[in-house]
Amino acid sequence: MSDKQHLVFTTLSRREVLMAGVAGAAAVMLSSAGVRAQPPATPPVSPKPASLPKRKLGTLEVTALGLGCMNFCHGYAPRTSKEDEIKLIRSAYDRGVTFFDTAINYGPFLSEEAVGEGVEPFRDKVIVTTKFGYGYDDAGKNVGLNSKPDYIRKMTEASLRRLKTDYIDLYYQHRVDPQVPIEDVAGVVKELIQAGKVRHFGLSEAGGATIRRAHVVQPVTAVQNEYSLWTRDPEHEVLPTCEELGIGFVPWSPLGSGFLTGAITPETTFDPKLDLRANRARFTPEARRANWLLIALLHRVGDRKQATAGQIALAWLLAKQPWIVPIPGTTNGKHLEENLGASKVELTATELKEIEDGFAAIKVQGARTTDALRKNHDIGADLGTSSKGGHGNSPLPRR
Repeated sequence: MSDKQHLVFTTLSRREVLMAGVAGAAAVMLSSAGVRAQPPATPPVSPKPASLPKRKLGTLEVTALGLGCMNFCHGYAPRTSKEDEIKLIRSAYDRGVTFFDTAINYGPFLSEEAVGEGVEPFRDKVIVTTKFGYGYDDAGKNVGLNSKPDYIRKMTEASLRRLKTDYIDLYYQHRVDPQVPIEDVAGVVKELIQAGKVRHFGLSEAGGATIRRAHVVQPVTAVQNEYSLWTRDPEHEVLPTCEELGIGFVPWSPLGSGFLTGAITPETTFDPKLDLRANRARFTPEARRANWLLIALLHRVGDRKQATAGQIALAWLLAKQPWIVPIPGTTNGKHLEENLGASKVELTATELKEIEDGFAAIKVQGARTTDALRKNHDIGADLGTSSKGGHGNSPLPRR
């Protein structure tokens, strides 16, 4: 099959599946305040779920692939109903997934509610992660970064209620707060761990210096930064730091916001109000045309392995280090099954070299995020920045 034929086949099959779910989601009203109708029923849970390979994030054992739950109600269109979200979570569990990732600002708050209800029947058998670090007013509007100790405590109690649990397995600071020393943040999480409300501490979009400073106060179990075949920022500083300190790494957006599946073409349109890709330089039609060379590369390897482009992209991440655990997000059951199939794809050293050499010859077009969002990334988290010899984007504690 040629690259062009493969493009048509992949685009049509995934698009047809996606459109099948639009009708069910059309009746659901999502408000910016995070209010929606309750589902009429919840799906059953399999008494004997499948199993997936396991990996270690520090001392925390998880499945080699997790489920990112942002897509349900944040960042992408179309949005889904709570009923469908719960159904997908339980379907993931039936297929062996025991690692579920959410955050307060997905919705906001809606994703936590869906995850809490979705995993409730098997809460003690799964790992649930969520994130703090953003502030909200009384109307539920995001008002910027806030990792002040008292606010962390307050938001933790709210997350526990939404998640229908009395403990959070892995609790990330969503973004480094330039107003609060990371030692203070780590200290609060340490208190929450001692109180039994949190079990493990994590950081997101953090650089090497911040990771090291936090790790001294409370061991960091995992770092969650964006990482995929076309976003290589963690390789220069963060991954070496994690390897040195025995910290796990969780790539978010491991499929490049869907582009690395091969389902997004230059003709694909995005809802400018609901879909973040509508405003990303990497997703302009011109950039997508230029970046299609990456998809052709993934297809060449995938055709020989009887695997899709997305499966090769995930398998590449899994092959990088045994302590890397991707969390691809989806709202579609068939895409979930496809993603999990990546755990069965083993890339040889020759194939990995082919992917690396092919990538080196391709200049990815477009920045990975917007300037506004990049301002909340820590020093050392992005290519072109380094925290070596510095203290990162977190102020030093007062002496």
